[in-house]
Amino acid sequence: MWVTSSLTKALTPTAVALGNFDGVHLGHQRVIQPILTRRDSDRAEASLSDAKEHIYGTVVTFNPHPQEFFSGKRRTLLTPLKEKAQQLLNIGVEQLVLLPFDRELAALSPQEFVEKILVQLQAQQISVGQDFRFGWQRSGTASDLQAIAASFGIPVTIVPLQIGDDCSQKILRERISSSLIRQALEQGDLQRAKTLLGRPYTLTGSVVKGQQLGRTISFPTANIQLPSEKFLPKQGVYAVRVFMETEESDALLRHENLEVGANSPLAYVGVMNIGYRPTVNGTQPSVEVHLLDWSGDLYGQTLTVQLQKFLRPEQKFASLEALKEQIQADCALARSVLTLES
Repeated sequence: MWVTSSLTKALTPTAVALGNFDGVHLGHQRVIQPILTRRDSDRAEASLSDAKEHIYGTVVTFNPHPQEFFSGKRRTLLTPLKEKAQQLLNIGVEQLVLLPFDRELAALSPQEFVEKILVQLQAQQISVGQDFRFGWQRSGTASDLQAIAASFGIPVTIVPLQIGDDCSQKILRERISSSLIRQALEQGDLQRAKTLLGRPYTLTGSVVKGQQLGRTISFPTANIQLPSEKFLPKQGVYAVRVFMETEESDALLRHENLEVGANSPLAYVGVMNIGYRPTVNGTQPSVEVHLLDWSGDLYGQTLTVQLQKFLRPEQKFASLEALKEQIQADCALARSVLTLES
């Protein structure tokens, strides 16, 4: 997948899905699906005629998030850039265009946005959610986009809001949104977050050296350094599946001249703690994972931790021995939970 912040470097012509897409959840996937359908249809036609020009299935989003630009405050994300790109790649998107959100872009009228962005991308089709807003002070609606684009001969698909209705999982009939997913994660409700996302929530980062206190109680942990903007769920202990990237890599993501590997990971099970480690008087939040039935040096490795079940809140123990006993119990419970789910 090609990732670019420059309209002049974008691959054209395009079928465009417009939005922020933080989380790439089921609602977002529904907005993106029409451009993938268009691309697949064009490929089928191209097989009958070599003269048919390829149309690139493209997601156009904003960097930074508009709310971050206007508020001046850092916004945590369900899917930081590299993770978002990977999720889009997984569902078949061919190109990600990151529009630099600045005063110049924010000042564009809805008409100018279509002319200077979408026409330049040679958009053959556009897909947006029903609540999409664009242009100066969010003055343009999805219907406005449809009308303006029609004057350039570009059809616009307006996708109805995705509704969650899985009563067995107690998901309310309401719009799927990044805010709802954050709320579920803050409550430790991983099943609800998974239902809304369409996949388990994950944390991806590199292993760095910590205080190595886990080694002293026979439970060595990998201290994971996440992107600073990554949204963290409720503090506490989780049963997790851990995916370790291998050195065998196909360069499937390309960021202008930078290649980012997409790997075939090795999977393990484990226990993860998110919090301040009060038993050892920790002062900084950390994300640490202990892999079951595994030993070795993980420093420098990239791990993706898939959250499966919230086990308990973080707590302070009277001694390291008491902490060790609890970790043993956590590991036994995690093994049981993950065995049942496999």
